[in-house]
Amino acid sequence: MDTRKLSYFVQIVDSGSITKAAAALHVAQPALSQQVSALENDLKQRLLIRSKQGVEPTAAGHTLYRHAQSILRLVEQARQDVATSGAAPSGRVSIAIAPYSMASSLTPQIISEVGRRYPDIVVHLTEIFGGVLSEAIKNGRLDMALIYEPGKIRGVQFTTMIVEDLHLVVHPDVDISHGKDTITLAEASTVGLFLPEKNHTLRQLIEKGLTDQDLPLRLVGEVESVPSLTRLIRANLGGTVLPKSAADALFPDQDFKVLRIVEPGLQSKIALCTPDHEPLSEAASAVLMVVKEMLHQQLINKYGTDPVQLPAHP
Repeated sequence: MDTRKLSYFVQIVDSGSITKAAAALHVAQPALSQQVSALENDLKQRLLIRSKQGVEPTAAGHTLYRHAQSILRLVEQARQDVATSGAAPSGRVSIAIAPYSMASSLTPQIISEVGRRYPDIVVHLTEIFGGVLSEAIKNGRLDMALIYEPGKIRGVQFTTMIVEDLHLVVHPDVDISHGKDTITLAEASTVGLFLPEKNHTLRQLIEKGLTDQDLPLRLVGEVESVPSLTRLIRANLGGTVLPKSAADALFPDQDFKVLRIVEPGLQSKIALCTPDHEPLSEAASAVLMVVKEMLHQQLINKYGTDPVQLPAHP
């Protein structure tokens, strides 16, 4: 099976007619039909249903069409990468960064460092939630993501970068910990919380932790805006739950209480997410390296170490 046969087959399916496909490809119709027959013989499957109205792919044809598109896209990417080999990486690279995370504070460093090293790369940054991540990565709308790890998702792979304990973040006047820097999950469940929507992995982790202990979730509101969340906590209308690194990054000028949740503790993972079915482009690989370096440096600066597992008592 060669790529020319695959490209012919994709064109036939897209055109809905061998005649139209032959005209678009500037190939004689009998020769195009022979290529389809060769594919069918090779795969021992009927791929097209022919009628006076044109052609329709069979179930096997639909399967081949999907794979052929991926194969042809990879071949084209390989041609481009080889053609630009030795030259500076260039192109558009899209990254999703989880809101409500330490990772979101990396945005200025990522943009600055990519611009310094690779001026021909344009970085597209967005915020995204784990629930819609899989399709965005698999269909190529996103090259990579730095997010709360949601668990195994088919078609993408996660590289865990950091595992952290979750903390309750409240107004400094809230006297719930009695001078300690920890709080039990049962005590934390008595506080009204501002959390992201249900499709956010962080929200799901918190809800599961409470449900497992048969504790209530006292949800005051769903907030996706960090400035709004800051104002709400500052007004003492409720608290939130975050890793300490995220709280430090999101509220650097606030004196909020940040109390580690214990008995039982809750943990979250920040992970790099990439597709597992095809390699990254040269530009995306270059940006991925910068992202890893920025995260590594931030951990070194903040904690004096480069662990995947942060200390239980930061």
